[in-house]
Amino acid sequence: MEDAYAKSVAEVLEAFGVDPAKGLSDSQVEQHALLYGKNELPHEESTPFWKLVLKQFDDLLVKILIAAAVVSFLLARLNGETGLTAFLEPSVIFMILAANAAVGVITETNAEKALEELRAYQADVATVLRNGCFSILPATELVPGDIVEVGVGCKVPADMRMVEMLSHQLRVDQAILTGESCSVAKELDSTSAMNAVYQDKTNILFSGTVVVAGRARSVVIGVGSSTAMGSIRDAMLRTEDEATPLKKKLDEFGTFLAKVIAGICILVWVVNIGHFRDPSHGGFLRGAIHYFKVAVALAVAAIPEGLPAVVTTCLALGTKRMARLNAIVRSLPSVETLGCTTVICSDKTGTLTTNMMSVSKVCVVRSVHQRPITDEYSISGTTFAPDGFIYDASKLQLEFPPQSPCLLHIAMCSALCNESTLQYNPDKKSYEKIGESTEVALRVLVEKVGLPGFDSMPSALNMLTKHERASYCNHYWENQFRKISVLDFSRDRKMMSVLCSRKRQEIMFSKGAPESIMARCTHILCNDDGSSVPLTMDIRNELEARFQSFAGKDTLRCLALALKRMPEGQQSLSYDDEANLTFIGLVGMLDPPREEVRSAIQSCMSAGIRVIVVTGDNKSTAESLCRQIGAFEHLDDFTGYSYTASEFEGLPPLERANALRRMVLFSRVEPSHKKMLVEALQSQNEVVAMTGDGVNDAPALKKADIGIAMGSGTAVAKSASDMVLADDNFATIVAAVAEGRAIYNNTKQFIRYMISSNIGEVVCIFVAAVLGMPDTLVPVQLLWVNLVTDGLPATAIGFNKPDGNIMTVKPRKVNEAVVSGWLFFRYLVIGAYVGLATIAGFVWWFVYSENGPRLPYSELVNFDSCSTRQTSYPCSIFEDRHPSTVSMTVLVVVEMFNALNNLSENQSLFVIHPWSNLWLVGSIILTMLLHVSVLYTETLSALFSVSPLSLAEWKVVLYLSFPVILIDEVLKFFSRSSRASTFPLRFWRREILPKEARDN
Repeated sequence: MEDAYAKSVAEVLEAFGVDPAKGLSDSQVEQHALLYGKNELPHEESTPFWKLVLKQFDDLLVKILIAAAVVSFLLARLNGETGLTAFLEPSVIFMILAANAAVGVITETNAEKALEELRAYQADVATVLRNGCFSILPATELVPGDIVEVGVGCKVPADMRMVEMLSHQLRVDQAILTGESCSVAKELDSTSAMNAVYQDKTNILFSGTVVVAGRARSVVIGVGSSTAMGSIRDAMLRTEDEATPLKKKLDEFGTFLAKVIAGICILVWVVNIGHFRDPSHGGFLRGAIHYFKVAVALAVAAIPEGLPAVVTTCLALGTKRMARLNAIVRSLPSVETLGCTTVICSDKTGTLTTNMMSVSKVCVVRSVHQRPITDEYSISGTTFAPDGFIYDASKLQLEFPPQSPCLLHIAMCSALCNESTLQYNPDKKSYEKIGESTEVALRVLVEKVGLPGFDSMPSALNMLTKHERASYCNHYWENQFRKISVLDFSRDRKMMSVLCSRKRQEIMFSKGAPESIMARCTHILCNDDGSSVPLTMDIRNELEARFQSFAGKDTLRCLALALKRMPEGQQSLSYDDEANLTFIGLVGMLDPPREEVRSAIQSCMSAGIRVIVVTGDNKSTAESLCRQIGAFEHLDDFTGYSYTASEFEGLPPLERANALRRMVLFSRVEPSHKKMLVEALQSQNEVVAMTGDGVNDAPALKKADIGIAMGSGTAVAKSASDMVLADDNFATIVAAVAEGRAIYNNTKQFIRYMISSNIGEVVCIFVAAVLGMPDTLVPVQLLWVNLVTDGLPATAIGFNKPDGNIMTVKPRKVNEAVVSGWLFFRYLVIGAYVGLATIAGFVWWFVYSENGPRLPYSELVNFDSCSTRQTSYPCSIFEDRHPSTVSMTVLVVVEMFNALNNLSENQSLFVIHPWSNLWLVGSIILTMLLHVSVLYTETLSALFSVSPLSLAEWKVVLYLSFPVILIDEVLKFFSRSSRASTFPLRFWRREILPKEARDN
């Protein structure tokens, strides 16, 4: 029943044909069960494991790798190779792909857990009235029209409309659904609000919420998927995971690379058609197979096989650093997404605030004989910890607060007229509440006031253990007074009272809404001398003005405290006793902002990131908080910056789009509004981070580019998120954004490093094939270079220190290419040099080396006709392992120097020294040790078709490798100059660039 909140009790009961005194009959239950279904969230079929595995291989780069591995194995078998050499290359490739698939499957499995954990919020049993009798039934058997009774501690089993109140009040904690920081009072009257949100439906009990006070009877109006919890499940099912910006860029780059590889491979094969019949191949078919093998080697060279593993490793290292910042990453790609976040939609309660209600101001009457009439005190401390001081209007700290009569009696009343508990949790090392937040705030105030009669009291209290300190002063007053009778809070009175006895003197303490308490007061307690004097109209007006200031300008939640001396021996209280009270004081409390949030908001503004505060609270309270934390910096008028959900929905489409660009505060929201906000921002090409902690936040967390759950939040929110804040702190998000930007910069650097290295390998094989030279490198050598000698330094580049201005630049654009036009040119130049240096090493050994045959260059490029001509050298010289060893070593060493180039994109090595990243230096040393072990270990040298090098050969390797640093220094200089952005690139065709590079 969609509009039960707007109908009267009689109308709702009539709609379901139920008698509230008897409940449904058995026949009605069967009929309603067939009509509405069972009261449970349907099980969603999970994706089969084999489909999850296959999904991980649905990537163009991965498919090319698989094809290259299969073809490589088949060609090896055709050539008669057996054993390890035939299986080595395909085995290594498949191992890499299997590891990446495993990570993907684990991530996908975690995402589906959120739907299952939603079931934990369904009640197990319910007290139901059927056939005139109450019975306890499984909650799954409830049907619309059932009459259900709920009481304190009950989990609401379905969406229900209140029909009868069985206590003075009914309060429900519905934070998991609405995010409201306090419990909500429920009532029987219908709601007339237009476009009512969950918070407006004060006569509806929502499935999964918990009753914290009172008893009531309700009629079931929605079960299973038709409940508020069911709508959250449906929203989560409709939300599809979006690819991260880096994933999109890598996919686009993979498509571009695939086209280039295919083109070059076909070109190499076609260019060499004339050589298919060369005698050295033993026939046209064998010649075709030989050059097909060269093309496959080219594909292996062009594909950065280690790239998926290195990206995963770098992101994993980033998650470790983030964990130290209290940001626990659940989805690896989200680490990088943080770097381009443009909007952070932050929950108010618990993220921007401490979610610990604290008394911040106290107002008492000083004296009726002098001005000003009132005294105002401010109280420090923003948590439940009993640490804080009391300051007077001059900002001077009170050394002994209990010496002030009003503060002393406020402490007594707060301790005795209170049903909550404050305790210390040694496991979490924090103070925790049991009961209403407002009452716990009063408990903490009692501890801050202290006890009378001890000059050493403040220091004496600090000597207690944290467990004893939690409620030491409260226990003192509870031991001094004996509670006799209690009048519970009720909605009509808006107050509660407790009758206490001490030394044969009975006193009634009362607390409640200021307007209710002051209306019952006839006297006031003076703070100067502790005397009680009549409450005049002037004093009443002054107190009401203070109350309006607290509640209006300061948006504090206010309570008034009062007392009354009762006749000796009185043992009970009645409502009539709550008259002729003596006013003690007015306390104002709030959920205070975290101290570090203001500077974090400023950091976001400097970094070009917009913060939108999203809350279920009312508009004025939220605006006050935004003013305190600096979100409304330099704004006097909030019009156009602050919207309630209903105001925003009522805007025409064009105005709504403009409002989105300026919005700072979004209040009175429910779950669907949060998801709507994310989708609207994403439609404007914003990269959105959304925080949340309740079940209600799960759809928005899943839809956002990066969902951030609170460590203290629900399991559903955590499962739907990409990242969890262990400390629930907004400042941690900002620190994580800075880390995300650094990780992206480093990821970009090692991707560029690997690409330039692979370009070098392609140039090497392509030029050698076009010139008609023997194979400079065999596939197994290329695989070794790509995985080990490229992989280790590339991973170490992930440890580059972040730039000092990382949080003073705007977020990068989502469509920014990993390799843009100018950089693509730079790395083509570097790659071309790497390839040519590798070939130069190969040619040097044949033509100039003292240990080589010293052949004329023309003999080298016509090696394939050696067997048909008279030569002064044996044809077997072209099968010598020395030249490919020199080529492979030049390739390894030149890439080590190139790794040093990637310490920074544009800064010179003279500015950022190699030792700024000791991990990179260590990886270069380790890589060279591994390479030397391959050269000088007999088994490994045979496996990789290499041989030991002489000192002269090592010198040539260094001569050929070092110039890559000089070339990149020149290119970096151009990058730093103003000409870099307008460098002429007219000599190449734009069509060969990936789309993002053309756009740039």
